[in-house]
Amino acid sequence: MSIPPFLNPPKNTTAYHLRTSRGEFAVIDTAPAHGVTRRGTVLLVPGFTGSKEDFIAILGALGEAGHRAVAYDQRGQYQTAGPADPDEYTFQTLVNDVYAVIEALGDGPVHLVGHSFGGLVARMVALTDPAPLRSLTIMSSGPAAVTEGDQARLRMLLAALEQHDLPAIWDAMQALEAEAGGQVDVDEDVHEFLRVRFVSNTPASLVGMARLLLDEPDRVDELARVPLPKHVLHGVEDHAWDPAWQAEMARRLRARHTVIEGAGHSPAAERPAQTAAALVTFWADVDGLRLS
Repeated sequence: MSIPPFLNPPKNTTAYHLRTSRGEFAVIDTAPAHGVTRRGTVLLVPGFTGSKEDFIAILGALGEAGHRAVAYDQRGQYQTAGPADPDEYTFQTLVNDVYAVIEALGDGPVHLVGHSFGGLVARMVALTDPAPLRSLTIMSSGPAAVTEGDQARLRMLLAALEQHDLPAIWDAMQALEAEAGGQVDVDEDVHEFLRVRFVSNTPASLVGMARLLLDEPDRVDELARVPLPKHVLHGVEDHAWDPAWQAEMARRLRARHTVIEGAGHSPAAERPAQTAAALVTFWADVDGLRLS
């Protein structure tokens, strides 16, 4: 899971539930900084077991560059309610949610960014109807299903969800991490946030999204035919999708390719300054702007 380095949002940020034609979605909405030239709106889609807070460390830099930056919880994630049936979590359903959020923001077309599982959702938006998009950035996501190691972890989670509730699964995950010596040293408030976020997920959303991550085919050639500026961005040590896969995907898409040094699967949280700079530069090039 992505671990935000802090939880305090930047200035000019509002947290609220956005009313859309498909229900309410929890968002954090950062306005452009005062006195800067207004650029485009950015919509950020989080990944599996993630949330809008995964982008909190880059929102300030995006606002300083003149962008309105909006991150939201997908249906069933953290502070957005979701149905109790795993079959309700299809790509078409999640794609339609993105369109509803864009429409409700009233600020399109948007630069769309999808992280991890959110990258698969974002590319399906582009494949379905790219009209509401100014550009597409696929962050730490891949051409098809995740690596074998992550597939094994997803199957373990699916099996656990059949027998246990989320608090019990969280406790078991923490015990396994401690035994393996893999626990990340984070502030107490961030650790508590991670626990609350995980147990707040609608269990059906985890089941439905995990199934999609396990079964997704390669759609890169189809996406390459979509006339939209594209950007593939990932950490140099990503575990969920091999960085070599992502590099090859960028080549097949004829997309801009950015590798964030010192980052793993969550560049926006692990190397926010470098990630924000790469995004802002890409969008400026898309919009034909000259950055000072």
